[in-house]
Amino acid sequence: MRALTLVAVIALSGCTYLNPANWHPYHMDIQQGNLVTQDDVARLKVGMTRSQVRFVLGTPLIVDSFHANRWDYKYQLFQNGKKVADKHLTVTFNGDVLSQIDGDAMPPEVPAARLDTSAPAASAPAAATRP
Repeated sequence: MRALTLVAVIALSGCTYLNPANWHPYHMDIQQGNLVTQDDVARLKVGMTRSQVRFVLGTPLIVDSFHANRWDYKYQLFQNGKKVADKHLTVTFNGDVLSQIDGDAMPPEVPAARLDTSAPAASAPAAATRP
């Protein structure tokens, strides 16, 4: 009986990961809403039609039936259970024409090729010659 108790104590002593002080659950990244970057907002011009704005920004998250001339684009990003980004962009129309842009957007996107500085630049393949 003592041997079984000794084995159990030794086996459980390695289970320090069960200690609540050291335990951190995994929180996945959660993106909600429309991701609108500054590049997208820069492509907007006053005087564009609703279909052109929808082509540039995508379908708005909120179309208020009480304010038919207003589209709201909301974006939130949660990482590790904490809110990292909270952006809100409002576009207002006068009839079918874009008249006003209010709010903020995410920073411009950086292409993945610029992020990887460790890889050498790929050279262009040599042109194949035929005899």
